[in-house]
Amino acid sequence: MTRTAILSDIHGNLTALEAVLEDVEGQNVDRIVCLGDVIGYGPAPCECIDRVAEFEFCVLGNHDSSALFDPEGFNVAAEQAIFWTRAQIECGSDGPDASRRRMQMICSLPRLVDEGNVLFVHGSPRGPTNEYVFPEDTQNLKKMEKLFSLVPHLCFQGHTHVPGVFTTDLRFVRPVDTGAGYSTDDRRLRLMINVGSVGQPRDGDPRSCYVIFDEDRVEFRRVAYDIEKTVQAIEAEPELDDFLGYRLREGR
Repeated sequence: MTRTAILSDIHGNLTALEAVLEDVEGQNVDRIVCLGDVIGYGPAPCECIDRVAEFEFCVLGNHDSSALFDPEGFNVAAEQAIFWTRAQIECGSDGPDASRRRMQMICSLPRLVDEGNVLFVHGSPRGPTNEYVFPEDTQNLKKMEKLFSLVPHLCFQGHTHVPGVFTTDLRFVRPVDTGAGYSTDDRRLRLMINVGSVGQPRDGDPRSCYVIFDEDRVEFRRVAYDIEKTVQAIEAEPELDDFLGYRLREGR
């Protein structure tokens, strides 16, 4: 039985990523995968790319895509951050070879990974890179029916930064209600599982969130990290909006 650590939405927050990877070390996992948005918002895009390049795979997130192409639908702070991020990647302090390697890594990211009965995407099974699936979408029967029609058994996703399990009976089960874990052993079930965010949680809990998946169960894990270290790094960079750091304190 393969144990997989599933991370998402790191957003250039190296301090959070390192704390999560330290936690992963104690979980006896066989592999680490990432559901995209390695960069954007945070102060350490190059370092985060280098760490994720060591994972088994990573899918393309909308911020990763926007580092290659012009961003669409971003607010002013996010757009400014992605242009700054692009400059860091293209002209890294460690030379053109490293910059080229990072750009090639982002360019090679797949939109989804299909392992038969399990999908890995950033957004949704219908819109792998950009479509949001929020908890309140459980009220949208037509949307949810279409999304679940594309799920073989499980679909792991990120993008909203809000962790939880979507069920076909239109429930959203939050991590606090999953106890020791959420069972996935019934192959007749179809579930969409949002793994939350490593670098910018938005569910009111400022701790990083990621998932351990062992084929029969999903466990949500929360990891505290030195938020102020990231806040100070953002404050020190004039082209990053200080709000991008301050929001981390409140998990929003």
